[in-house]
Amino acid sequence: MITDSSNLGCVLPGFLSCISFFLFLLSTSSLSCLAVMTGERTDQYQPENKISYRNNTDNYNKLNVYIVYMGSLPPASTSQQQTQARRETSISLREHHLKLLASFLQQSIHYGAAEAEKRLVHSYSHGFSGFAARLTKEEATRAKSSSSSSVVSVFVDPVFQLHTTRSWDFLQLQTDLIINSKNYDQHATASANLHDHHHDSSVKPTATDDLGVDTIIGLLDTGIWPESESFNDKGMGPVPSRWKGVCMQGHDFIASTNCNRKLIGARYYNDSTDDRQLNSPRDTIGHGTHTASTAAGASVAGASYYGLGTGTAKGGSPGSRIAIYQVCTSRGCRGSSIMAAFDDAIGDGVDVLSLSIGASAFMRPDFSSDPIAIGAFHAVQKGITVVCSAGNDGPTSSTIVNTAPWILTVAATTIDRDLESDVILGGIGDAANKVIKGESINFSHLKKSPVYPLIHAGSAKSNSSSQDEARNCNPDSLESKKINGTIVVCEHSDSSYTKKEKMEEVKEKGGIGLVLIDDLERFVAFPYGAFPLTVVSSKESTEILSYINSTKNPVATVLPTVTVTKYKPAPAVAYFSSRGPSLQTSNLLKPDIAAPGVNILAAWIGTNDTSEAPAGQKPSPFNLLSGTSMSCPHVAGIAATIKARNPSWSPSAIRSAIMTTATQTNNEQAMLTTDSGSTATPYDYGAGEVNPSGALQPGLVYETDADDYLLFLCNYGYKVSDIKLISSNVPNGFDCPKNSSKNLVSQLNYPSIAISKLNGKESKNVTRTVTNVGPEDETSYTVTVNSPQEVAVKVVPSKLQFSKSSNKQSYQVIFSPSSSVTRDLFGSITWSNGKYKVRTAFVIATSP
Repeated sequence: MITDSSNLGCVLPGFLSCISFFLFLLSTSSLSCLAVMTGERTDQYQPENKISYRNNTDNYNKLNVYIVYMGSLPPASTSQQQTQARRETSISLREHHLKLLASFLQQSIHYGAAEAEKRLVHSYSHGFSGFAARLTKEEATRAKSSSSSSVVSVFVDPVFQLHTTRSWDFLQLQTDLIINSKNYDQHATASANLHDHHHDSSVKPTATDDLGVDTIIGLLDTGIWPESESFNDKGMGPVPSRWKGVCMQGHDFIASTNCNRKLIGARYYNDSTDDRQLNSPRDTIGHGTHTASTAAGASVAGASYYGLGTGTAKGGSPGSRIAIYQVCTSRGCRGSSIMAAFDDAIGDGVDVLSLSIGASAFMRPDFSSDPIAIGAFHAVQKGITVVCSAGNDGPTSSTIVNTAPWILTVAATTIDRDLESDVILGGIGDAANKVIKGESINFSHLKKSPVYPLIHAGSAKSNSSSQDEARNCNPDSLESKKINGTIVVCEHSDSSYTKKEKMEEVKEKGGIGLVLIDDLERFVAFPYGAFPLTVVSSKESTEILSYINSTKNPVATVLPTVTVTKYKPAPAVAYFSSRGPSLQTSNLLKPDIAAPGVNILAAWIGTNDTSEAPAGQKPSPFNLLSGTSMSCPHVAGIAATIKARNPSWSPSAIRSAIMTTATQTNNEQAMLTTDSGSTATPYDYGAGEVNPSGALQPGLVYETDADDYLLFLCNYGYKVSDIKLISSNVPNGFDCPKNSSKNLVSQLNYPSIAISKLNGKESKNVTRTVTNVGPEDETSYTVTVNSPQEVAVKVVPSKLQFSKSSNKQSYQVIFSPSSSVTRDLFGSITWSNGKYKVRTAFVIATSP
């Protein structure tokens, strides 16, 4: 059983509709959209999942929603039988679930079928078996201990969190860097135009708009704004006949007109605890609209956020269809709804699922009580690639979520576009008009020349505040007489209050501008409307403070934000991106991959809110957001494009293609760093930055089949009886090896390698199998090893020979410590045939 938690994966840079989103922030436990309206990540808050009925009886006041997970469905012998039996199976399973539910209800009161029907919230019957129902704690315990019900797990319905044009163009620039590098020519024949064009808004859509044609991307999110131009269906053919989904009618959502050949499916799920829910697939928050357009949006010329980031917006797989599953409301994302959406999506026929949602890093459930891990497992069994955000609890280590091996887990990086708002200092002679670079989104109307008095907040403290409170511009800490008409320099070392609250303190006391010193969020731009606010690092602030301290009457100005392209270095791992190693699976490297997730421009909802707009302008149909929520749909779009090119590929083959072709260098040809400048590691970015062109031609792939996942479940610690319930692919006579342990998770045929507890003299061996998917049946690959000095790494054999009759080859990696290992170590194994390079990252950890 787990407690409620929630996780919205974006760093929202817009105040949206302030009231509704403020309520949304208050009701989620760890919003992975670093909240735009506050400029901060929100405090952890656990909303209660208790159902209170109007009749107010003692019984009903004790009810909570619980999920009863019953594992896999019995497999149909043929796909035709599966299709024909879908409706009958759904009905019969629902009846079975109702009978089972009735048996769990309090035996002291004779509840009948009507009561079970009243308690049932969802019945899962398309991709797996189970249900969600309102139960007392005693009833849930009875359900969990039932020996005749084939129940895998029973847990409280959790509430998860929700965890952009320039980004696609930047990924292509990175590919070009690789192609032009003397040391890396593997992708010279790869597709050269996967992305949008942001330098020139006059660029017209090209033939590559058919990328991902007819693949179907499902997104579990906050819904969609169907009127956005990003979802127009111009030039798209008929909806694929294999699509079995629906477009639900709802409040302010007309199925016959709001769905089209681009947006082919839209579902919503009732949240009985949210009285404000509209019962509609329509997005009133913005997050789902943004992620959907990032993954598969159509080309829209002239896209910008009030002139910032201007260009042609286009999703990663513009030829793909979109199916939206609205599982998140103003109260967060309920696990019971997430499982219902997975269940529907499996039956509907999607190819890729994108979830910018996850549990809090501090309340991670076990896989068998994690709705995302459960739903993803069954989706992958049906051939659906599942892509999830890594979470926004970085830069602290071991904060990553969505770490199951059947999930493709995505970290977030910056792009080479900077949203720059500079400070201009006064002075005399050569020191005059000194420019200090800052970051924010503001539409300042101050003069461009430095004529405004500049003051440090610490010298303007009120009588009732401390020096530290004043330095941080905390509410009620400043004396209005001292800052009226000035630009105030504040620190952000005390994050008890948000940047917005500090801005309001300065504004209320008569300040006309604000310079905030903040190292952590320096490279993520938050919006502040027309108020001249910019953020600088402590290093950048040194000159400002020195100028104030050495000048009798210091003056300055804050310039409005401008878009700076070709920013270096980029990419860099964003501070908020959750880090590995995974506490759940230390012998599995997570995250898997990194993708753009900072200041991403994409479609937005229609709104009357002009609080962020420049004076006289209408609300923007696009918005700039940051978070792993934004990086996740980038990879989902790439996965859909790979699927379109290779319809028979499994989810693991698609994952492998994405991981083994990733890059580890930035646009300065140097190794990747974090946005603070420190050296990044695979714990930060996994295999590296995603390379869309390279992923289309990986050469070799690591396929993880059903047997691999069964052994993973054994090594993770699940009983054979539970595994037989969880999976429909358990062969007769299957049993877990007697030596099963989490250390053996390293043997999973995964595109990366993680070894733990290598702190003695004993060697550790790992085996991997690769499949040739290149155009040449007859080819040979030789290995190159990049290893740390403390460990000798040997690969046997050192050459793999493939033929038409033998397209799979295995190799063994032997890790032997050559000296005492006192720190985590990183390296890689790369196979090459002269045309393709297939890189596998490895991590060696001293701890479990």
